[in-house]
Amino acid sequence: MGSVLSSGKKKKVKIVCCGLDNSGKTTIINSLKAKKAQVADVTPTVGFSVEEFEKENLLFSVFDMSGQGKFRNLWESFYDDINAVVFVIDAADRVRMTVAKNELDLLLEKEKKNIPILFFANKQDIQGSLSAQECSDVMGLGEIKDRSFNIVGTNALKNTGIDVGVKWLSGELNKKQ
Repeated sequence: MGSVLSSGKKKKVKIVCCGLDNSGKTTIINSLKAKKAQVADVTPTVGFSVEEFEKENLLFSVFDMSGQGKFRNLWESFYDDINAVVFVIDAADRVRMTVAKNELDLLLEKEKKNIPILFFANKQDIQGSLSAQECSDVMGLGEIKDRSFNIVGTNALKNTGIDVGVKWLSGELNKKQ
């Protein structure tokens, strides 16, 4: 497992944030940064970017992975040295839910350390979007038996639900000292 480094009182953790393009990954990460570090206009990620912030007594280094098809093969190159995965689902994009499930299945197949996964069922503000439970059912999350996971409904634009997920993830990461 990626080492959880201690820096004084705060431990440093590495996270991969992945999901299909336009699911809200960068917007979620942006909302977690300190207000002064947030950007007003979020643009699609090409390849990947790294963001750092402090939450729940942890120093997070988050690899924001592009969700575009041609970049998804990059995700697995980060699995060896991470402590957790954040997988963002566009709950309003029913058409591509199968593609998201296929990408999740690949992730579960390739990531062998059984690290925790936090799922964000994003875009709960859009009429007709699937609830977190419906996303869990469609994505087959009940079949995951080899690791801890949680799914939280979010609205990245209004920053709702995100702190609940990060609090859960921090608790999981703090168990692995």
